[in-house]
Amino acid sequence: MAETSIEWTDATWNPVAGCTVLTAGCTNCYAMRMASRLEAMGAEKYRGLTRKSGGRAVWTGKIRLDEKSLDAPRAWSKPRKVFVNSMSDLFHDDVPIEFIAQVWEVMKSTPRHTYQILTKRPERMAEVLAKPPFYILSNVWLGASVEDDRVLYRLDAIRRVPAAIRFVSLEPLIGSVVRGDLTGIHWAIVGGESGPRAREMKPEWVDEIEAMCRRSGTAFFFKQWGGKNKKAAGRLLRGRTYDELPALSM
Repeated sequence: MAETSIEWTDATWNPVAGCTVLTAGCTNCYAMRMASRLEAMGAEKYRGLTRKSGGRAVWTGKIRLDEKSLDAPRAWSKPRKVFVNSMSDLFHDDVPIEFIAQVWEVMKSTPRHTYQILTKRPERMAEVLAKPPFYILSNVWLGASVEDDRVLYRLDAIRRVPAAIRFVSLEPLIGSVVRGDLTGIHWAIVGGESGPRAREMKPEWVDEIEAMCRRSGTAFFFKQWGGKNKKAAGRLLRGRTYDELPALSM
């Protein structure tokens, strides 16, 4: 387990490491920078998962399964919200269904924890989870990343996923998603990109999403404004914080 400063969770769990750049939201992925740092520190798990390109770390496309970490949540006695695979994507095409099933079994055996799984590949998530041995777990929230209107199809895909809670991470928000539909989505996380190459998030895009949430009954969580100094930019929206969480649907 790794404690985390991510505002919407308590800890991270990474039974998979490595990923592939997929769409514009991946361009400045923090996990690529972190994987490069961990490799430089001698962490074997992250060896060869990134390469240097244009002065920055970029995924090589290699995926590493970490079977040793599978049982980690069973040792955590205190209930936690756990972000699954902050350093990868559990539904990457190269993660075997059999390994995903092992992750599912661990989550089933630890109902004291709430697991949050976020993917940029909700089509595969929907396909995999529609078949045995998978079934809905009340302590597992399933979500998709949507950075702008070029990937709004992911909202349709995540609606097809059998889940107790469905959510969407609109981070890094690099364009308007006002043409999207949040019907059937229980929770929306909104955040600007952070880091040295951060792209701008316009306030009107955030306002559009909050209005969409109110119409669809989706819980609205404003994570950050982002930028090169995200702490200085803060996370106040119109003078207050928005930390809404979804209501369990089953």
